[in-house]
Amino acid sequence: MEKQYRLLYDENLCIGCQACSVACRVENSVPDEVYRLQVHLHTKGEFPNLGMNYERLSCVMCENPPCVSVCPTNASFQSKDGLVHIDERSCITCKYCILACPYHARFINPLKNVVEKCNFCYETRVSKELSPACVSICPTDALSFGDMRQKHSLVHQKSHKEVLVFPKAHLGTKPKVAFIPNRKGMKS
Repeated sequence: MEKQYRLLYDENLCIGCQACSVACRVENSVPDEVYRLQVHLHTKGEFPNLGMNYERLSCVMCENPPCVSVCPTNASFQSKDGLVHIDERSCITCKYCILACPYHARFINPLKNVVEKCNFCYETRVSKELSPACVSICPTDALSFGDMRQKHSLVHQKSHKEVLVFPKAHLGTKPKVAFIPNRKGMKS
């Protein structure tokens, strides 16, 4: 049985330290001018009642990926486990997938002249039963990753305990990345 991966991002635990982004850059040799993963800071409220929200931006590994269907060479493809990959040998850098991605998660690597995106560190970590670099480095455990079919896994337990938000769910892409919304500073 194929795995059913999910990555959870708990906005309540994120402190915006950027360790995940740095780990991603190192693990995947991402050039400085582009990114596979970013955490953005958004200030909310008015002085003296200010708060901060952190937003994680990366590929969300859609179950119905619009980037795959537009690729003329099948360089963008979905594996049996539902993860979306790019075959760099087949990529002609036409940018169709970049335009089709509603999450703005793809970019052209200027050093290799191919399209890249987050792949959950599949080749270097997930295929070896390790967590993606961003998950393994997070000092506050704001990120959880695993197989939803494993009932004992942390990602499965949190997914059934917490209220989850799936980015741009209205588009019907069915992301494998979900967010636990920020409750900090919420008035009861």
